[in-house]
Amino acid sequence: MDASRDAAIASAVLEVLGRAGYAGLTMDAVALAAGVGKATIYRRWSSKAELLLSVLDVVGAPVLEVPDTGGRRDDLVTVLSEVVTLVGGPSGRALRSLLGAVVDDPALQEGCCRLPLANWDAAWSAVLARAVARGEVPAGAGESVAAEVGPAVLVLRWLVTGRPLDGTVVPELVDRVVLPLLRCR
Repeated sequence: MDASRDAAIASAVLEVLGRAGYAGLTMDAVALAAGVGKATIYRRWSSKAELLLSVLDVVGAPVLEVPDTGGRRDDLVTVLSEVVTLVGGPSGRALRSLLGAVVDDPALQEGCCRLPLANWDAAWSAVLARAVARGEVPAGAGESVAAEVGPAVLVLRWLVTGRPLDGTVVPELVDRVVLPLLRCR
């Protein structure tokens, strides 16, 4: 097997997933986008779920930088703004279509949670742990439901309502919702 084709196939998987969604992610569509024969793909992977999980393992997920601005508000705004940037890009479109399919497929669910969502959760948790260590939020705040509100609102807008995620959403979300809830914890 020609390993040079793996990168083209991985890129094609993400492109097709972002454009056509999980339902449109077919071996034919990936082969066409990658410029390879369908047999090339089937020699490596027996199903589209196996192909997708393999690509996620190789490509990984965008890793959020864990900001350290010196204060909880700016750290929270920065990490949530990075999420907004990522979900607005090509990997965000691919992930959005994948999240709709994970509900009914335990293997996809595990793969998605292992990579993109785990990376984002780790960055958010690190920011909150640093705020606890600096005494800016009460101990245990990072493990509370209140800590889930910021990312949850972004995901709701991104996946469900389609309402805009622009530069004004994150500061308002942090100032009016996240910080008051964390302080009340």
